[in-house]
Amino acid sequence: MTDVSSPAAVTVRKLRKEYGANVAVADIDLDVRQGEIFGLLGPNGAGKTTTGGMITTRVIPTSGQALVGGVDVVTHPAEAKLRLGVVPQSNTLDRALSVEQNLYFHGRYFAMSKAVAKARSAELLEQFKLAERAKAPVAALSGGMAQRLMVARAIMHNPTVLVLDEPTSGLDPQSRLALWDILRSLNESGQSILLTTHYMEEADQLCDRIAIMDHGQILAIGTPEELKASVGATTTMTVAVTGDPNPLFEKLQTEFSGESETKLSLTHSGIRLIGSHVSGAAARVFLAAETLGVAISDIALEEPTLETVFINLTGRELRD
Repeated sequence: MTDVSSPAAVTVRKLRKEYGANVAVADIDLDVRQGEIFGLLGPNGAGKTTTGGMITTRVIPTSGQALVGGVDVVTHPAEAKLRLGVVPQSNTLDRALSVEQNLYFHGRYFAMSKAVAKARSAELLEQFKLAERAKAPVAALSGGMAQRLMVARAIMHNPTVLVLDEPTSGLDPQSRLALWDILRSLNESGQSILLTTHYMEEADQLCDRIAIMDHGQILAIGTPEELKASVGATTTMTVAVTGDPNPLFEKLQTEFSGESETKLSLTHSGIRLIGSHVSGAAARVFLAAETLGVAISDIALEEPTLETVFINLTGRELRD
């Protein structure tokens, strides 16, 4: 588990990336502790992949510093790569090689002897339940199997930190849960993990700590529990309406204008209210809708989520 007394697996200070006038990542700071799963959570375009790219030497920072196991990724990229295991969004398996050969030659690339690379490949094939597919071409693997092989390849050389970019994007629910189990198992054995994701449940279920990112900035860092507690709300009410929600939204803004602890936002199908006393506000919402002649098709109450935190910080839905 997390060791706060050891040097960080990843240290980022004032890291910045500009593409012309566009600032993709804006002077961020973060640490991935030894033995933790750290998540970068945010919508597409938040800067998560660019941040991961800088940490893994694939993207040169405009300014700032990133260290992996104490090694500067810009001044000593080859040494940093020895400490990194990377699973990108796209499938980068070598289709000219078998499942086993993808592991074996990766090990040889990292200066393993033939015997060690062969033994390590066999070990990982068993661990990732791919032994029966060892001689198969990678093109014959399902999406979930291919992703498991990419994770196995990434840890072939025992890296300091495993970096995964949207690791379950495009996977079916069963494959996603299977990969979660693999990542938990790796972490229990001491592997430090940094993953980027736009799936709230994934971050909540897997991560010891999470950084919420948007527009290239880190808005908050903490455990899932700390982040949800920071909202200061006990309940979220989601109101779905038939037709245009704007008239009801405007009326409720007036209705709750004197209650600063209650925040309102428009959703795709209605209105969301977040606040410490929201659970008792249903009657007021129904009365306002009745006054306007607006039909409420559904109303739901739920505990704070990471989406609640994101909306509270940015005023928009996480998956926009």
